Amino acid sequence: MDTCVIQDWTESQVVVKGNAPQLVRYRVFRHGAKHFQEIHNADGERLHTLELPDGMALEKSSYEVLLRYALTDVIAA
Repeated sequence: MDTCVIQDWTESQVVVKGNAPQLVRYRVFRHGAKHFQEIHNADGERLHTLELPDGMALEKSSYEVLLRYALTDVIAA
């Protein structure tokens, strides 16, 4: 299956409740028919890969919001 980058690596500072701000990088890509958001820390270590729900695959303004929700869940776990 082909992988297509929709949004290349983007840096973002994320403040998660109760923790210090965290610098992360994320990208959005399509693999086959599914869309994903891959999140790495500042050192390049993968933190999480989120499969995007249908309908959000092309809403670029939604990626930053999803990033914060995904990191809140990952850090809280």
